[in-house]
Amino acid sequence: MPTSVTYTAVLDAKRSTAEHLAGLLRDHRIVARTRKGRRALGCFKQAVLVLRWFLDGTRLAQLARDNGLSASTSYRYLHEGLTVLAAGAPDLATALERAKTAGLTHLNLDGTVIRTDRVAAPGPNGADLWWSGKHRHHGGNVQVIATPDGWPIWVSPVRPGREHDTTCARHHGLIDALNRIAAELNMPTLVDLGYENAGDGFRHPHKKPAGGELTEEQ
Repeated sequence: MPTSVTYTAVLDAKRSTAEHLAGLLRDHRIVARTRKGRRALGCFKQAVLVLRWFLDGTRLAQLARDNGLSASTSYRYLHEGLTVLAAGAPDLATALERAKTAGLTHLNLDGTVIRTDRVAAPGPNGADLWWSGKHRHHGGNVQVIATPDGWPIWVSPVRPGREHDTTCARHHGLIDALNRIAAELNMPTLVDLGYENAGDGFRHPHKKPAGGELTEEQ
């Protein structure tokens, strides 16, 4: 009798999403002049592999076993999918130009720390560079610009989770760019107190001073 257990699972994603990613992978293979029959997985199955990792956090060992692949091949297929997706993302200038064309009243900016496995990288004073004291776990800081209804239009490259939101935003050129677009188009950016004192183009809440009151403008 077999010693393993086979079961059926359903991925919580539209088939059109997998087909879209499969099309991107197919175009990538054409550009790379990949010959037919040289890949262990077709484009659709590779797309499903990538989406399982995104949506369910499926371990690479499991993805490899389910698809009859080696661990190294699974890593390669996953990162190929990530590269193909990243290639379609707009840069900051393009994202802001689209916001300008759409005539948005304002933008939203926020940072989030994406949990990661532990990364051994000493930072200032020997502290772990990727450890977020605020969130109390290892992670990478990602900055997200969104439209007024919350739809993301630009996502930054990752920075160490130890870094403050304002530090990350300045590293990516967001402080200057968003202050400039606010001055030119009267399109301010709404932020939380993590971006306090970032400039006149940013709108953030004000803390009530101890023993005092907020001004009318605040």
